[in-house]
Amino acid sequence: MLTEFSAAELSRKIASKEVSCREVVDAFLDRIARDDSRLGCFLTVDPEKARESARAAQAMVDTGSGGPLTGVPVALKDNISTEGIETTCASKILKGYIPPFDATVVTRLKLAGATLLGKTNLDEFAMGTSTENSAFQLTRNPWDLDRSPGGSSGGSAASVAGRLAPLALGSDTGGSIRQPAALCGVVGYKPTYGRCSRYGLIAFGSSLDQIGPFARSVEDAALITEAITGHDAMDGTSLPLPSISSARLKEGSLKGLKAALPKELFAESMNPGVLSTVYAAIESLKREGVRFTEISMPSIALGVTTYYIIAPAEASSNLARFDGVRYGVRVDGQGHIGLVERTRAEGFGHEVKSRIMIGTYALSAGYYDAYYLRALRIRSIMQHEFEETFKDFDFVLSPTSPVPAFRLGELRMDPMAMKLLDFCTIPANLGGMPGISLNCGFTEGLPVGLQLMGAPSEDEKLLQIAYSVEQALPTATNWPSIA
Repeated sequence: MLTEFSAAELSRKIASKEVSCREVVDAFLDRIARDDSRLGCFLTVDPEKARESARAAQAMVDTGSGGPLTGVPVALKDNISTEGIETTCASKILKGYIPPFDATVVTRLKLAGATLLGKTNLDEFAMGTSTENSAFQLTRNPWDLDRSPGGSSGGSAASVAGRLAPLALGSDTGGSIRQPAALCGVVGYKPTYGRCSRYGLIAFGSSLDQIGPFARSVEDAALITEAITGHDAMDGTSLPLPSISSARLKEGSLKGLKAALPKELFAESMNPGVLSTVYAAIESLKREGVRFTEISMPSIALGVTTYYIIAPAEASSNLARFDGVRYGVRVDGQGHIGLVERTRAEGFGHEVKSRIMIGTYALSAGYYDAYYLRALRIRSIMQHEFEETFKDFDFVLSPTSPVPAFRLGELRMDPMAMKLLDFCTIPANLGGMPGISLNCGFTEGLPVGLQLMGAPSEDEKLLQIAYSVEQALPTATNWPSIA
């Protein structure tokens, strides 16, 4: 079946005309029709638009102008703007909103000839760790349908793990690509902040958000990353750097590399099966020539607290635009203030409301210095600690998630426990560093994610290391069966 092939394999089959772009997209549309009623990955699928983009891709193949992504289907998280296709952020307040423009990453995917399958489910406005905060549906983990796929990009992660899409895009504010990638056993990559344009990404935390891919392998992740990255004048935070290149991805070696193991990211409170699987992976990498050193980075212990001041503060500002006046749902009320109050009260879910209130409080007069300003200082300290670490080490390694996939509903009544699931992933967002999660084994039949972090802007180096790590860990290629 075509849905069993990786993006790189599909690309080669399409380029050699062994299969057509239409055959490939139809295979994935059929898979979605068969399995998504159980998985709940997609909020929107438009088969005709997908086939239309497949026809355009085939024209590129026939004229010899195609590239590595031509004809390869891609799913998009539903907080990425798509012209003419509903974009809801899984929120009632944006139900029916159809953007008049494409996000830069969507424009670049179209130029590369990718076929766009549809929009995937997420925690409302990307605020959550389980995809249970969606206003519309529940997404299930393909490894165990009673378990969460993680969040907030759970729909994208589950679509790749369930072979409903060979590639998908998500957004990562505090781990929302890497954590669901770990729980679903796929590769999830967050580029350096500013390497991938945020233009057209509906903002959550503007100094933290970054778009990145989910894939079946590091090679696949590198191929799509190359297509979507590079400087964009439409994004004021875009770095003046070229696209992240995959040209030398397979030329690296692990021999002689130095890796740091921050003891703060290997807490005894983590799931024992996760820790033992990660330590087994470390032993495998030692045999490949990696030299590991345990270090201490005290600021990591303050990462979750710092993040949950900065991110809600930025969210409270970004989400002020959703007022029922300009776009999205409008709920009538008494006068302008009444309209805005009722629209936001009925349009936003509980988690979004709570973060807006926390953020507004942290930015309010009398509390700004005590909370927001102090959080920014801790963030600067953490950035400095990582800068010093990368002077001596090639990469930092840790578990991606402290637990494997948890049961749906298990943590809904314990919001603090849910937020602590981002403990290992938050530092890369606060530091603007690239981070990648790949599967390193299993505990109790569930995948375990291994996280690698690199120095800012050294994305090519991190991807090269990740590819070599993947080759050394053969269990990373196992896939679930949902038949």
